[in-house]
Amino acid sequence: MNDDLIMSNTPDTDYSKALAEGWIPIREVARMTGVNAVTLRAWERRYGLIVPHRTAKGHRLFSTEHVLRIRHILTWLNRGVSVSQIKPLLDTPPAYREPADNDWQAWRQALTLAISELSERRLDDNFNQVMSLYPARTLCEHLLMPLLNELEQHWHGQFGAQLERVFFESWLRSKLGARIYHNNRSLKGAPVLLINQSDRPFEPHLWLTALLVSSSHCPVEVFDASVPSSELAIAVERLKARAVVLYSSKPLNLLQLPKLLNAMTCPLVIAGPTVCIHHYELAVSSTETAGLSLAHDPIEAHQRLSQLRLL
Repeated sequence: MNDDLIMSNTPDTDYSKALAEGWIPIREVARMTGVNAVTLRAWERRYGLIVPHRTAKGHRLFSTEHVLRIRHILTWLNRGVSVSQIKPLLDTPPAYREPADNDWQAWRQALTLAISELSERRLDDNFNQVMSLYPARTLCEHLLMPLLNELEQHWHGQFGAQLERVFFESWLRSKLGARIYHNNRSLKGAPVLLINQSDRPFEPHLWLTALLVSSSHCPVEVFDASVPSSELAIAVERLKARAVVLYSSKPLNLLQLPKLLNAMTCPLVIAGPTVCIHHYELAVSSTETAGLSLAHDPIEAHQRLSQLRLL
């Protein structure tokens, strides 16, 4: 049923009142998110992904929380997850907790503004200032991870989003890469090998993981592209890696997982949203396979390595 059609000759006073209170009609939600009304209704009816408010006349009305949830759905769809698998993923708790009395939101707003204006100097100055005040884990947990999440939602359907993404990710790779390179020059011993296992050219959270490991006085080697299972063993051998972290925000080829695990001669951590995507299969593998750990985000990946006494 088209929510914009008059359903009877009687005015829908609930609808008018709700609009005045800030509820959003479906046509406006479609404009804001880029998801058409037919798809939004299908997500509600078939999968229960969104449950909008309904007036007495049947009009669907949405809140700002609904809009945010739709953008989270789009994030999972962009990672290659089918719509039928998304509902349990939406309820995954965030990886950070926002303290009630802090300036983190102000820092994120300043960085977001610098990104929107493509101001590298201002972005760099703000980041350098906050980086000088806090350790790497605090920086990741309360600034960078929430910032990446906010940017991902902000960029959905926005004109100029790809430009901002390329600008920011190029800057972030250079910034974290320089920090890790500097740390590596003063560190000795076997490195942790971190590999981008998705088809994305840049996985920001992989680099956050590398920053956390590097800040724990452990050398790191970052491979920004997937390595074939048959060649991963060569990399581990030549680098004498103490552990491998495979990070992906998209589905893995699970058919290759047994071969990958057999090739490992050191502990392996599979990390990223792929752990949620393949929750059951990877949980079984981690139970049955010694040396395999799972982590949802950089903080948890760092914790897993610490628990294995590799840092």
